[in-house]
Amino acid sequence: MRTSIRRHFKALLIAALFPWAAASVHAQEAVSCPPVAQMPDAATLQSLVRTARDRGMLWRVEKKGRTSWLYGTIHVAEQGWMVPGPTVMKALRESDTLALELNMLDPKVQGAIMSAMLAAPDTKPLPQPLMERLTRLKQRECIGDEVGAMRADAQVLTLATLMARREGLDPSYGIDLSLAGVATGMRKPVIGLESVETQIKELVSDDPEKVLETVTTGLDQLERKDAPAILTALARAWSDGRMRLLESYPDWCECVTTPTERREYERMIEGRNPGIARAMVKEIASGKKLFAAVGALHMIGEKGLPALLRKQGFEVTRVEFAEDGISKP
Repeated sequence: MRTSIRRHFKALLIAALFPWAAASVHAQEAVSCPPVAQMPDAATLQSLVRTARDRGMLWRVEKKGRTSWLYGTIHVAEQGWMVPGPTVMKALRESDTLALELNMLDPKVQGAIMSAMLAAPDTKPLPQPLMERLTRLKQRECIGDEVGAMRADAQVLTLATLMARREGLDPSYGIDLSLAGVATGMRKPVIGLESVETQIKELVSDDPEKVLETVTTGLDQLERKDAPAILTALARAWSDGRMRLLESYPDWCECVTTPTERREYERMIEGRNPGIARAMVKEIASGKKLFAAVGALHMIGEKGLPALLRKQGFEVTRVEFAEDGISKP
């Protein structure tokens, strides 16, 4: 299965930064529609808290007697994954600040990204065949009219984040947003490690040729019956804490097979890591006990965040989770 590296990673960014796009899904009763995300009611939330287990990857980050935490997240998740497990929750409680790629609770950040996603009044329309394909996909996935106001490339990328809803995966359940809610409930500040501008330039383009490339390639992939497979596999690997499987992701995703795709991977994942690491170091140096939650693919290899923090003199130790969700001694 071939997947465009640019489309795939942009889709993951969209899931993290634009989860409310899922709210525009039609509340249709048609059997063919995927399930609509449902925020847990009080009883369901209590059940999720009782049964929560540790998921993902957690590192203890230590220097000069001070401890912070680094947590690898996934931006598209199941409802049952929304509540952190006991070890992750304990680490968050012991921290005084939650740091995300962007603070999506900040209205200014939300406004900037929403504005960037909207199509300009003078935007050249897609060629009719592409527009018809995009319309059919939105109808198939029961996507509301609100998404139609977005740039064409943003519409395709938003669709990509919603393609695994039939497998129970939805950006509305994204781990970053859930952690932000938990931290707010704990009265802990939430900050961003990247600028809005950094994220936006990874998502959309004003170059008509690049937009056509993104839309064409994206539609080609989304029209495949197996389109949700890679996203689902990635999410399951994250849930089970299978770091080795994530480390080999460029091999099994079939999305880093050409020099161009390798450059895109390096730019969109590895290329952002030094800036994120510098921001973490700055916040820790200011005295914060940080809980930094960043997409799990940013943790991989010698250019991943754990390795970069070690080079800055931090002792970085992976916290292993037991099957019952309690960290091993």
